[in-house]
Amino acid sequence: MEQKIKNYLGIAGTVGIIIVAIAGWRYVGAYADSLQPGAYRSFSVSGEGKSVAIPDIATFNFGVITEGGKDIASLQTQNTDKTNKAIGYLKAQDVDEKDIKTSGYNVEPRYQYSSCSYISSRSDTACPPPTIVGYTITQSVTVKVRDLEKAGDILAGVVNNGANNVSQLNFTLDDPESAKTAARIEGFNKAMAKAKEIAKEGGFRLGRLVTVNIGDNSSPVYYGMGGYAADSYAKTASVPSPIIEVGSQDVKVTVSLTYEIK
Repeated sequence: MEQKIKNYLGIAGTVGIIIVAIAGWRYVGAYADSLQPGAYRSFSVSGEGKSVAIPDIATFNFGVITEGGKDIASLQTQNTDKTNKAIGYLKAQDVDEKDIKTSGYNVEPRYQYSSCSYISSRSDTACPPPTIVGYTITQSVTVKVRDLEKAGDILAGVVNNGANNVSQLNFTLDDPESAKTAARIEGFNKAMAKAKEIAKEGGFRLGRLVTVNIGDNSSPVYYGMGGYAADSYAKTASVPSPIIEVGSQDVKVTVSLTYEIK
């Protein structure tokens, strides 16, 4: 009998421990859920801030395209000489070496395809494969110009010194953080003012600020010239300098705020 009582007590103790553990687990789970955003009433607002800045850096790509026969070494020499001449011009214009970057170097074969229209579809004669008649070498360089007053002259200068393709001219900010900060402050103030107005109209008080999300909507300013080949200037003594209008850049930041409702 005494042994049975001990067994019953042991079972009862085990059951009690399990019950306490389950209760504790449920309490912890309920407390954790109470900390989740969905456990309280909340609402979100957003505001966009804008800062107008003047770009202070121009970037563009130039390329040297060389076409010829099958003598790749000779083509490479021609291409390299022209590219080095253009790079030398840039350095003479006080463009820093760190702002000149080789961005591409391609050697591509050029094929001649046979006309097989004379071969009957019933003929067993196969159309001959294409043959390599020469190669095209393209070297591309990305340039960053910090003195915008020289941008137009430099664009023309690289063409006068060997480049036969110029493209992807755009203007950016060297240090966009100050403009982003001003836009972010404006966006935050607009979102906060909107939240206060909604709370007043809805007859409730703002609780704690739960989340803040910031989105950057700024983008570089692209010049109207998407690119041009310099072959059209071959008959002129020099390429005229294009007039470069830098314009302005809108730096936009969207700030989203989530408040607890009291």
